[in-house]
Amino acid sequence: MEAADQGAASTWSPLEPSQAPHSTFGSWMDTGTLEKARMLMRDMDYSRIIGQDEDGDTILHIYTAKGLREWAFAAAEKLRDLEKLDAKEHKGKTALLVAVTANQPDIVEDLLSFGADINACDVKGQSALHLAAHDGMTPLHCAAISHCVTMKALFACEMVDVNLQAKAAEKLSCVQVLLNAGASPLSQEIKSSKTVLHLAVKEGNVVLLHYLLSIPMHNVKDFVNMKAHGHTALHMAACLHGNPRQEEILRLLLSRGADPSIRNMENSLPAHLLQGGPEGDKPNESLLSL
Repeated sequence: MEAADQGAASTWSPLEPSQAPHSTFGSWMDTGTLEKARMLMRDMDYSRIIGQDEDGDTILHIYTAKGLREWAFAAAEKLRDLEKLDAKEHKGKTALLVAVTANQPDIVEDLLSFGADINACDVKGQSALHLAAHDGMTPLHCAAISHCVTMKALFACEMVDVNLQAKAAEKLSCVQVLLNAGASPLSQEIKSSKTVLHLAVKEGNVVLLHYLLSIPMHNVKDFVNMKAHGHTALHMAACLHGNPRQEEILRLLLSRGADPSIRNMENSLPAHLLQGGPEGDKPNESLLSL
């Protein structure tokens, strides 16, 4: 259901909450709202749960299009159990396709975790990957960015945050699901040419970096040395001035074949981009050691 289609769907309201929070990029769910949504799903008649309006929209399609994440989550749980998670509306869109079209990355991740079919296509033959590409990013890029947001919040915590840890694990699982479903780690975002590796390095996300560099591939050196507007991941790592994980990231990239002799469009080597003074000594030693 695209934005233009939402008006028709509004005539069939599945008892949506007036105060339910809209999801935001990298957010986590409100447990109180989620429990209310689950209670509604438990009390709802079977025919209404699986019912589709005149446009073919289920309650999941509608909650998803409106960004009501907790309510979409509860509806997805129910429809998964009823084997109706991939029901299609009149344009052939599943809830996953609606989530991608409506730019709801958190709901995309939730639906994938429930087992939504990433290969499902609408009547035009467009899959989730095709729809996401209209914005220049694949679902894999979206999942990686979302994981980076959560990891940044986790790294900033002075105390252990169990909820954030669980959310980070869930988002990394979504990255894994996408890769297992055939998403390519070599895919580049259209505007900046970044791969998920570039995104992980740029955000200092050492957890995602460890995972990406553990993926078996015959062309790992090509992957590690891919350029995004002239910069390799090693160039980006060299620019992580003041980041406590910079040296670890540099060593990880070098251990997997990153080439410190590659120059960017300004003819700079990664070593040229390191911070000066004592803070740059250890990272520079890492670059010169191999």
